[in-house]
Amino acid sequence: QWRIVNLDALTYAGNLANFQGLPPDSAARNRFVHGAIQDSALLEQLFTEEAFDAVVHFAAESHVDRSIFGPEAFVETNVVGTFRLLEASLKQWQSRGKPKDFCFLHISTDEVYGSLGPEGYFTESTPYDPSSPYSASKAGSDHLVKAYFRTFGLPAVITNCSNNFGPYQFPEKLIPLMILNLMEEKSLPVYGDGKNVRDWLYVIDHCDALIRVLEQGRPGETYNIGGGAERQNIEVFILLCALFESRLDRSVEKVSRRLIRFVTDRPGHDRR
Repeated sequence: QWRIVNLDALTYAGNLANFQGLPPDSAARNRFVHGAIQDSALLEQLFTEEAFDAVVHFAAESHVDRSIFGPEAFVETNVVGTFRLLEASLKQWQSRGKPKDFCFLHISTDEVYGSLGPEGYFTESTPYDPSSPYSASKAGSDHLVKAYFRTFGLPAVITNCSNNFGPYQFPEKLIPLMILNLMEEKSLPVYGDGKNVRDWLYVIDHCDALIRVLEQGRPGETYNIGGGAERQNIEVFILLCALFESRLDRSVEKVSRRLIRFVTDRPGHDRR
């Protein structure tokens, strides 16, 4: 029964066609607004028009490689954009008498914690140690959200998730990129020795967790969300090759694995 106002800048990874799967009777409960979260005038207009019960902050530049070659966009969106959203949320929350059931849900990443050793896991109290401009910008946004809770009392919650995969993912990310490359028999570039480890989280499972945090999370808290599916990168590549070739009834050795190319590791690449 929720009504959702979706603010999206429609940058290179945005695609309005993703709305086509929504049921016809949901149109009245969805409003799409094309704009950037850095646009304070637009935010003021939206927060005036809509009495938001919650702000769910997904908007971010999220590709690590792009952050290495062009970090400014990451600071603008992830840090400045988060600040603008917090300011708009705080103003509305205060003007409505500081309702206790308001929630600012900030979606972040496990990359703010840096790299793990071979054993153990990140926890909500793990010290921050970002390795890339991307993770540093997300760490900065996390700290802003925490500060607005501690300084102003804004009811805010942070989630830090592991690597997402699933439908509609833009093909700069590993799994959809590898599938497209396999379809076109292009090379499959693997950073370093391929033994960097990531935990994989299916996007629908992530959404279920976010709804639970939105409804039951305690203001000021951080909640880590993982998929419990750690794999070395090279294992993911080999698995995709095997799955792909079985669908096409082709030999894995003949086609797919010969496409794997080990390339120079990227700077600041977290090991696990």
